[in-house]
Amino acid sequence: MASEADRQPIIIVRKKRGGAAPHHGGAWKVAYADFVTALMAFFMVMWLVATMSAEQLGGIADYFKNPSAVEGKSATMAPGRNGPGGAGDMPIRMFDNVRNPPGAGAQKAGPATEDAAQREADQRDRRQLEDLKRALEKAIASSQALAPFKDQLLIDITPEGLRIQIVDADNRPMFDLGSPRLRDYTCNILEELAQYLERVDNRVAISGHTDTRPYGAADGYGNWELSTERANAARRALVAGGLSDGRLARVVGLASSVPLYKADPDNPVNRRISIVVLSDAAERTAARVDTPRRAGDGLTDPEPLRGIRDVVRVPKPGV
Repeated sequence: MASEADRQPIIIVRKKRGGAAPHHGGAWKVAYADFVTALMAFFMVMWLVATMSAEQLGGIADYFKNPSAVEGKSATMAPGRNGPGGAGDMPIRMFDNVRNPPGAGAQKAGPATEDAAQREADQRDRRQLEDLKRALEKAIASSQALAPFKDQLLIDITPEGLRIQIVDADNRPMFDLGSPRLRDYTCNILEELAQYLERVDNRVAISGHTDTRPYGAADGYGNWELSTERANAARRALVAGGLSDGRLARVVGLASSVPLYKADPDNPVNRRISIVVLSDAAERTAARVDTPRRAGDGLTDPEPLRGIRDVVRVPKPGV
């Protein structure tokens, strides 16, 4: 028989399930607050950038190129009481290279601002030349003085500017044979063109061209002299038509060195007068070199010509 102790009931204690979750603390709130603050700062920066002018943005860009108190392309430690690299006591001006608003003192524009302004000016200049080209094409189609010569007037845009070429034809030359004397209708064409060239401020370059047929005289007069005198005769006709003499950049004789049709150097179209309304960019390129460049050939290489003798006549008042 079992003893009295063996008959004691067995009590099993079970842990109740459920109840409140343990407390994890408030660290997530701090992280969330940091995220919201950063997001707000980001949108503030985006709003400021969207409302700032191009000049101000250029000033900020210049600052980040060299965020120091010393002007230069490379970052330099800002001097301060604690030595190089320490806390600086000189304020950094972010907008020193930004244009002042109207009424404020003028400040020097930074390189980025100057480049942007130059590109914008070149685009305006090109649009102006394109407008002049359209006006000339319209005039050639409708003018009684120009319409009969529409096949001998070639107009195009080159890297130098707006080029107008008056070419010869077998049955209708622009000059007397072997002479710099202009035909009457050539004078009318040039005087008509002068009225349109005077509408823009760009300077004008004139070049005379001949074909390769030899032209020589006992005194050494040849195609170089002939092309130069023809270019100068065209200059006089343009001035007589109303073009300001001060608008002329250069008058050049190129003989047969720059043929229009290289495959047929004796073609009459190679005998021509080329008038170029120079773009501002071409003027800047020409100003960087001391030697004359070809006028009206559409080239932009500023290197001196090799093996070509340019005869340049400087226009004189009253000539």
